Amino acid sequence: DGFEEFYLTRCVFNSTDPKDIRYIRSYYYDKMEYIRFDSSVGKHVGYTEYGVKNAERFNNGPQVVQERAEKERYCVHNVGIDYQAALTKS
Repeated sequence: DGFEEFYLTRCVFNSTDPKDIRYIRSYYYDKMEYIRFDSSVGKHVGYTEYGVKNAERFNNGPQVVQERAEKERYCVHNVGIDYQAALTKS
């Protein structure tokens, strides 16, 4: 058995209004979330000692600026498409 590291990106929404859309990227190691970026918070938050150290590093570098832009690029664009598709099937 080995350990697996991965990240999961998701958009949480209840309408197509950008203020109702959240972009979340969670980082996992061995099935445990150790760091998360949430657009409603606007920064990375660590949940383990390793995550806290990396959150501080991410928040003081260019990565936090890139993550903040992902809500508009990734979520707002795709939520409009997904929302309309869901309405036409209901």
